[in-house]
Amino acid sequence: MHVSLKTPCPGGARRPGNIVWALCLYTLLATTPALASEAEGFIPLDGGTFTMGSEAHYREEAATRQVTVGPFLIKATEVTNAEFQAFVEATGYVTTAEQALDPADYPDVPPDLLKAGSMVFAEPAEKQNLQDFRQWWRYVPGANWRAPSGPGSTIQGKEDHPVVHVSPEDARAYAKWAGGRLPSEAEWEFAARGGLDGATYTWGDSYDPSEGWKANTWQGLFPNVDLAEDGHHGTAPVGSFPANGYGLYDMAGNVWEHVADWWVPGHPAREEIDPQGPPEAIAASFANQAVGPMHVVKGGSWLCAPSYCLRYRPAARQSAERSLGSNHIGFRIVKDVGEEH
Repeated sequence: MHVSLKTPCPGGARRPGNIVWALCLYTLLATTPALASEAEGFIPLDGGTFTMGSEAHYREEAATRQVTVGPFLIKATEVTNAEFQAFVEATGYVTTAEQALDPADYPDVPPDLLKAGSMVFAEPAEKQNLQDFRQWWRYVPGANWRAPSGPGSTIQGKEDHPVVHVSPEDARAYAKWAGGRLPSEAEWEFAARGGLDGATYTWGDSYDPSEGWKANTWQGLFPNVDLAEDGHHGTAPVGSFPANGYGLYDMAGNVWEHVADWWVPGHPAREEIDPQGPPEAIAASFANQAVGPMHVVKGGSWLCAPSYCLRYRPAARQSAERSLGSNHIGFRIVKDVGEEH
């Protein structure tokens, strides 16, 4: 038996009108952990061995190698604004984007960059040099998960969009509160592939939009013309595009997703079992001393275009600062088997 992720269940936001049916479903879920997990939005994966990485695109994705991961449960969608708001209201948590930096700790940082805020994409009016990302990124004081474009903006009406402007620290705090954790990069990539080992995309080896849009990405001349032919400029409600073979949504595009691993520009050329990534000290050796070691983000975002950032692929990866968010990075969480409740 399969319980749809959209099935109303007691205690959720949507309640059934038939009380007899509701009691029946409640009894079923209470006695069937796997079904309860799915009803809560988690998909159980058995784990397995797959080919991690790619040697056909960007060099930080190499080397390819065989990796084995154990069983785990993964959230079917990215964490939404509504879900993150529930966490904040329950705990009083304050995100890193809502905290100013201490000038004593950052004596060489300009005052404007010490203010609480985050990075916001600013679509330029004209074609730009693609080697200089400063032409389309701005540090905006007052930008945070509640105000994704800066002061005056809001998440009202976007409760079902992925939360953004969250740092790895914020994501870990939410995960702990929700009874989970951030996935390892290996777990995330295994899940993103949806059983298609070695495929380029989460849906296969080719992408023909005439067959239907499969992810929220950029159409047009990046960074100044987004045609929004897929129906979205900016983030989309989670689950707006088809799920992969494991029933997971937005494993390509929409927002980049934080994972637990520290960043180094490549993979070790060896087989591994449940790899957890490099130690922080090794990551620090690849980082700018003023910024510190970086974390890995996966999956690409609505800003990825074939002409600039063909990273809406399972093997794709980039680095992200541990204390800085942006309006194209979010996250999803996983749970260990046996910790469904």
